[in-house]
Amino acid sequence: MHNDEIVHHLYHAGFQTGNYADTILHVHQNSYRLHAIILSRSPFLAHLMSTSPQSGGQRSIFVQLDRDPEVTQEGFAIALGYLYSSVSLNLIRPENARGVLAAGCLLGGMNDLCGYSYEACRQSINVETITEWLEFIDTIPSSPDGSPSHVPMTSVFGKYAQRLRDDVFHFLVVTLPTVLEVNSPASSESSPSQGSGGRDTLLGVFSLVPFDLFKAAVESPTFQIGSDQARFKFAKDAIEQRKKGIARGQGAEETVVLAFGGGQLGGSAVHVTRKMRKRPLWKVNS
Repeated sequence: MHNDEIVHHLYHAGFQTGNYADTILHVHQNSYRLHAIILSRSPFLAHLMSTSPQSGGQRSIFVQLDRDPEVTQEGFAIALGYLYSSVSLNLIRPENARGVLAAGCLLGGMNDLCGYSYEACRQSINVETITEWLEFIDTIPSSPDGSPSHVPMTSVFGKYAQRLRDDVFHFLVVTLPTVLEVNSPASSESSPSQGSGGRDTLLGVFSLVPFDLFKAAVESPTFQIGSDQARFKFAKDAIEQRKKGIARGQGAEETVVLAFGGGQLGGSAVHVTRKMRKRPLWKVNS
């Protein structure tokens, strides 16, 4: 009880009110009256305070987030409050969880906050939000070899960047076909219109998937939408839709082939490729 009262006092009198503040933190055109001893819980802020000149009185520190647009104003405020009290966890919602996760990863020393906000992110991936998550995945730096199976640690999200990418991938190849009942022969036979509608929705989503993720998803053994012929037809239809959207104007041509004899070592017999279009050569008469 005594410890709870101290934490409650620190959060309300210290963070929310700014009483007896010795440090002014400037971020996102906002200013926070805070306390150096509390801010030092964050390795990022501790380093910033130790390297910022102080000319008597209150210390002023400036956090530049131009290179980290995923760190939102609300997310940063929640992460700052978490330095004072875990009550900030109650403010995390699906709508702000990614911004909180980005802020927690940036400031450091917030494993519980990051874990809590990551879980909220993972649970928020659904049919209504998948387009937004695909846009996010497309901003994560890719590996040097272009493989979607490994994300460099250059993202502000650190290890959570790969986890979120894996979660989106699993949703695309396992959860979404199941939710839409695309991989259920029984439902297609009993209600053809429902099966067709689910397939159309799945096609619409796959038409927006970045190529590396699209290729890995279509070729994945866990992407169960019927026979190899059904998978091939789906990939072909998706590529046709992609030509009108995400693949348009990229100077590359996406194609899909069906290997004879089926896949090898349990893999898919369907393979997606992309090649650059050759520029037309103009003959100049002398």
